[in-house]
Amino acid sequence: MKSYFFTLLILISSISIAQTQKLSKNKQALIKSIEKHEKALIDISDKIWAAAETAFEETKSAEFLANYAEQNGFTVKRGVANIPTAFTATFGEGKPVISILGEFDALPGISQKTKPTKDPLVKGGNGHGCGHNLFGTGSLGAAIAIKELIEQGKIKGTIKFLGTPAEEKFFAKIWMVKAGLWDDVDVNISWHPGAKTEADVQSSLALVDFKVEFFGQAAHAAADPWNGRSASDALELYTSGINYYREHVKPTVRMHYHIQDGGQVVNVVPDYSRLWVRIRDSKREGMMPVYKRVMEMAKGAAIMANVDYKVSLISGIYEILVNREGGKIMQQNLELLGPIDYTKEEIAFGKKIQEATQKPQIGMDSSIKPLRVTEENPGGGSTDVGDVSWNVANINLYVTVAPKDTPWHSWAVVACGGMSIGHKGIVYAAKAMSMTMLDLFENPDLVTKVKNEYKERKGDVVYKPIIPDGPPPIPAQK
Repeated sequence: MKSYFFTLLILISSISIAQTQKLSKNKQALIKSIEKHEKALIDISDKIWAAAETAFEETKSAEFLANYAEQNGFTVKRGVANIPTAFTATFGEGKPVISILGEFDALPGISQKTKPTKDPLVKGGNGHGCGHNLFGTGSLGAAIAIKELIEQGKIKGTIKFLGTPAEEKFFAKIWMVKAGLWDDVDVNISWHPGAKTEADVQSSLALVDFKVEFFGQAAHAAADPWNGRSASDALELYTSGINYYREHVKPTVRMHYHIQDGGQVVNVVPDYSRLWVRIRDSKREGMMPVYKRVMEMAKGAAIMANVDYKVSLISGIYEILVNREGGKIMQQNLELLGPIDYTKEEIAFGKKIQEATQKPQIGMDSSIKPLRVTEENPGGGSTDVGDVSWNVANINLYVTVAPKDTPWHSWAVVACGGMSIGHKGIVYAAKAMSMTMLDLFENPDLVTKVKNEYKERKGDVVYKPIIPDGPPPIPAQK
């Protein structure tokens, strides 16, 4: 038996050595750099996980990342695009200029301990249910590894890390695009935590975000309701209109809303109501007619309830402009790295997550997915990475940080993001992205191919941000 395990150990070691030998010296250097910084990166991720700050309030989270970039020789500019928590960290000079995105905002109401059963760390608190504590940290690890090669004279060009807040609400990248932060960039790199590992060459949903308010007349709900004009009635009529409309839109459309104020007490005819509405479609041109129709419904609801109304645009985002030439480069590096290796304890943790969320208990999906060469219907998600992708060629990646079929934006993702399953995603993503960036730095022809596909796909579309006039909606300081 001892002989068997000794032979197995030699076999595993020989596979590891063989895999390393396939890597160039520069790629081996990248991996060593990321492993050198691994402990610090995980510590930063855990601090962001614990801070769990939401849109435009990520003061601590942004500083954790910006400070570490500064400590590692980057030139950091804070408060870019008039957003206090947005920043850039740049190193090098000249072409190519390769940028990498780093998100770090949390979601409200899904606080969770690092346990495989639902148990809030802070009751009603925030949580990283989309893994953005991992996102920003993994991207910074990749940027630092590339920076060290530039510093050593092994490659030439510029690496630019962008700290991008408020992805879950408001979509800060739109204002950052408007401020010209990608104007000098040749290729952008991004990733997102997921339940699978693949070079992502599929699009996302375009989205428009808006607020509807109704203004009526208060009155006693029993003594003289005839003197009241109910803003709550208008709200209910409006949501009924949206729900009846669902039957008459294309399958790619998504419509959802959140009632923020439907009145305060039962014995007063409410004079004010408010709801937050989102419309999505796989293409921007499909989304806009639905948006216009739903805005008209607000007018109809106001007429029926005899109240006034107001529609206010919050922001809107483009679908992702995919880049399959970039996806091919990323895919090659995923195959060089091979799948993430999980311990028995991590697999057991994943199965308990699946049990708690009523999913098949199959554990972690550690396979490398093949490159999807045809365009498929996008999933239900939207991201302001889409706006970046219409302004610069973008290469995207998914990396496993949670068990297969885990409900996203939930406590289950928060639990994984604060422990070793999430930590392994940071390291893996940093390696895959830095290796892909290295290919671009070393091979100008690849940069040209990626940029040519971007230009061809964009065609003659003129990008116009879907945001209201004025500055970003930064909340007042508490």
